[in-house]
Amino acid sequence: MKIRPINHKKPSKIRELTYELKVEQVMCDDVITLSPDDTMNDVLRILRDNKIRGILVLDKDRLVGVVSIEDLISCLVDKGKLNEKIENRMTKDIVTVYSDESIVQVVNKFEDNGYGRFPVIDRDTKKLVGILTKGDIIDGLLEKLEIEYRQEEIHRYRASHIFEDVISDNSTLIMQYHIKGGDFKKAGEQTSKLRKNLLRLGIMPETIRRVAIASFEAEMNTVIYTPEGELIAKIQPDKITINTIDSGPGIPNIKQAMRQGYSTAPDWVRELGFGAGMGLPNIKNCSDEMKIKSKVGKGTDLQFIIYRRENET
Repeated sequence: MKIRPINHKKPSKIRELTYELKVEQVMCDDVITLSPDDTMNDVLRILRDNKIRGILVLDKDRLVGVVSIEDLISCLVDKGKLNEKIENRMTKDIVTVYSDESIVQVVNKFEDNGYGRFPVIDRDTKKLVGILTKGDIIDGLLEKLEIEYRQEEIHRYRASHIFEDVISDNSTLIMQYHIKGGDFKKAGEQTSKLRKNLLRLGIMPETIRRVAIASFEAEMNTVIYTPEGELIAKIQPDKITINTIDSGPGIPNIKQAMRQGYSTAPDWVRELGFGAGMGLPNIKNCSDEMKIKSKVGKGTDLQFIIYRRENET
């Protein structure tokens, strides 16, 4: 599984859900651990009994390393003694993910680092809360697909006919959501609310996917770069218009900001797993129209439009 920049306007259902799901929703929270003072003999026993390839090492609830089957083999090849302490053999340079990260943010980490699993850390306490594998992601996506199908079939009732029942020359349904800057734990929640409302209105799945991905990217940009903002969705019979309006620093060079991979996110934001420079390009690729109005020191008004299909009700 590999999630890369969007290069077309028809994202898949799976792609849409990678933006929706958080790591904590699919991770395994039953984690086997050892301490640095345990021995390689303990590693041998646990790997054999549990049919796993690695064990996380904790020192007073703090993640300090990981010891793998490769470390065990190396110990045996070096004629090391199995009573040797784990701290002498474990890997101390550990790549982790946060429990509140979206799945889309961590999928590429599997490919980029070549790992089969990642320890999951709570963003606030920095304590270990679980472990995440590719298999966990696949299982979580399949379960989400099944749950959404059942729930949304129940909730659609007459909302899907709202524009047919309203008598007017031009009807517009407006939804407004407040975005708090810097609140990474809640990043993506407003897009999730919008997406669920669109499902209940009977909007075609392909349109919802494009709206959801573009809105998520816009919401993340607001969270990363601004103190606060608003996401405003205007649903009309023929199109959906989204505006994200913020009071941030503005964009000095819009053309440069549209370049794939270009980012002004500070290092601490990148360390949190955000600010990869794919936000605006992904929004453009999901939209039929896109406009940006920005003034340095005042803020930015980003608008994108997605047209609905003719047979959509």
